[in-house]
Amino acid sequence: MKKARIIAATCAIALMVLISGCSTVPVTGRSQLNIVSASQEMQLGLSGFEELKKETPIERDPQINSMVQRVGQQIARVTAKDMPDAQWEFVVFQSKEANAFCLPGGKVGIYTGILPITKNEAGMATVMAHEVAHAVAHHGAERMSEALLMEGGGQVLGAAVSAYNPTWSQAAVLAYGVGSKVGRELPHSRKQESEADHIGLIYMARAGYNPQEAVEFWKRFMEFNNASGGSSVPAFLRTHPLDTQRIQQLQNLMPEAQREFQRSTAK
Repeated sequence: MKKARIIAATCAIALMVLISGCSTVPVTGRSQLNIVSASQEMQLGLSGFEELKKETPIERDPQINSMVQRVGQQIARVTAKDMPDAQWEFVVFQSKEANAFCLPGGKVGIYTGILPITKNEAGMATVMAHEVAHAVAHHGAERMSEALLMEGGGQVLGAAVSAYNPTWSQAAVLAYGVGSKVGRELPHSRKQESEADHIGLIYMARAGYNPQEAVEFWKRFMEFNNASGGSSVPAFLRTHPLDTQRIQQLQNLMPEAQREFQRSTAK
């Protein structure tokens, strides 16, 4: 009987994957495994963001917020086709972390710790477009899908992935890079990080920001990493690509991005 239940659960999971598990990432065209629906993912993101706003102090500086809102609206404009149901919100959180995130549903958080590295609007556009790219590509849902399939057990997906289930709400937040514990700060795989770099570069170019500024931002970030000891972590232990590899990839993508930038400035 136990063997029969295992076979039945495996068949149910396989059928679920066949029916709803394949999707295509915008810009890159990569096929991905995703059994979390867009509506479920959005509910988790909205719920998680509300909790974050209750738990984390919000920066009220008008100049900072004005700049973030301005850049955010430009990025939102060019991603409308890929995130048609987004309920955009851009919040600056008081934190020393040099980090940012975008939860499903268009909920973007910027930590004040990254502002000295972004330096200008183009730097902010680099960061924001990269984080929005993670949400557009459903990278968190992809990771949750992998976890669900590994667990198996024959749970009904609609019941398992619920915005009202604290376990999955927290999982959605962590899956999009929000957290402070080791192993949770940078949860995306290197493949997903590189893909977000690619998509983000195209988005910032379409929004009218010179994509070459992305290279300048990541050079500053590399200096920050070196100064803070981040570069001492062996490459095989990192979830992000090596800074030098990341910069080289961006340079390789620059002709494509510059074409998008020229189109945006010609309008």
